[in-house]
Amino acid sequence: MPAFFPSTAAFADYARPVFVRLGHILLILALLGATGGHWAVLQTVAWADMLTRNLQTESVASAITKTFDGEHPCKMCKQISAGKKAEKKSELPLQIKKLEFVSQRPVFVFAAPKVFRLVPVFTSTDDGLTHRPSVPPPRILAA
Repeated sequence: MPAFFPSTAAFADYARPVFVRLGHILLILALLGATGGHWAVLQTVAWADMLTRNLQTESVASAITKTFDGEHPCKMCKQISAGKKAEKKSELPLQIKKLEFVSQRPVFVFAAPKVFRLVPVFTSTDDGLTHRPSVPPPRILAA
């Protein structure tokens, strides 16, 4: 085996931390997506972009005020707001139904069988066979 292919044990030692880190990253992304965190990330990017653009033409105090006052949204902020509204509208309303329980327990009625017959009793000496077992097949045919 060439030297640039590590052995399986050595590869496992190098790969384990990579897969653990990848698993953590995927878990964080899944949690962000499930809780709506992607909108917060996008809004943060939009605010950072707005702040850098406002700092080019205004003082720090007025740029911060103009960025976060909500009266001067940028194009990206408007798209994020529209996306949030569309996501809220698409959610299905929860329909809570009243639980209905059966007020009475079903009555169990034991019915005796219509036909009854006694089962013959076997003794321990009786093996229950009424005929002899068949002779085994010849060995030539069995193989």
